[in-house]
Amino acid sequence: MARQAEADGIAAICSTPHIRHDHDVRIHELPARLAELARAIGEAGCNTRVLPGGEVAVTALDGLDDDELTAVALGGSGRWILLEPAPGPLDDGLDAAVEQLNGRGFRALIAHPERHLAPDLVQRLRRLVRAGALVQATAAFFITESTRNGMLALADAGVIHVLGSDSHSSRAGRPVALKPALEVLRTVRPLSPHLEWIARTAPEAIAHGEELTPPF
Repeated sequence: MARQAEADGIAAICSTPHIRHDHDVRIHELPARLAELARAIGEAGCNTRVLPGGEVAVTALDGLDDDELTAVALGGSGRWILLEPAPGPLDDGLDAAVEQLNGRGFRALIAHPERHLAPDLVQRLRRLVRAGALVQATAAFFITESTRNGMLALADAGVIHVLGSDSHSSRAGRPVALKPALEVLRTVRPLSPHLEWIARTAPEAIAHGEELTPPF
């Protein structure tokens, strides 16, 4: 997966183990595991950097203290949390989770909105953005024929801010690649002037725990 990222021009990638009830992820073990992974990638001659992170389910949020959230913040920044909505259409529970993170000194990056299709999806995403959240879409769905039009509709509505691979393996499923999706976004007028912000400025700011205001 690191080699796929390097081939795509990705300099650094956040590891995002699932922090939720059906995955036995022990947060206190993650730094040692990340160091082991980084060492193996380096020994294999790959230059991709792997940064800390996690994908925190809304349903797991109440059970995590601030130190645990800091440990799984994207990039090791201690600030931005990749937040996984509950299955099904987005509901008020996601708004409450974003508000809770804000109140605890964190910011939310909403994961894979395309999994939560509903007539009010854009309206709800816009409300979450007004509350300080940003939205990360899955890159592969921009180049898959059956999902492309729906993803373009979200992009045209201006409710996508960064891309993620959501890759789980180098052998099957979604690859670690963003470039093809960025080329598709070049055709979407609200986003096309801001590809550098989407591809580099925003991800770097998130990894460093900085504030972000979308330019669109």
